[in-house]
Amino acid sequence: MKTQDTFKFAESHEWASIEDDGLVWVGISNHAQEALGDVMFFQTPKLGQQVKQGEAIAVIESVKATSDIHAPISGEIVALNEEMGTSPEMINEKPYAVWLFKIKPISAESLVADINVLMPLGQYESGPGA
Repeated sequence: MKTQDTFKFAESHEWASIEDDGLVWVGISNHAQEALGDVMFFQTPKLGQQVKQGEAIAVIESVKATSDIHAPISGEIVALNEEMGTSPEMINEKPYAVWLFKIKPISAESLVADINVLMPLGQYESGPGA
């Protein structure tokens, strides 16, 4: 996994990391986990589910709130972080090291288009993640 300096961020506070195998790892930002407080539960998307960029596909619950997790890119859910079922608090401890699910992009072209809508860390931190 790469560092948050290479991640791209959605306004809805998800991060996306394009890995060497072409899959996109998805998690939530430090700002999001701080706003949520102690994470208690994560409802995963379905394995094999086709998702569209911006679509609400999962739910995260904390002691403070319930929040939707949105797909930062379009594609297919190809992996779920099974540890989130038993240890959702990991999100609070290491938000940039804990991925929630992985998406296989529809195509290289759609990935480029989707990623271009997302923000680099500096822009995210000076805007939605401020």
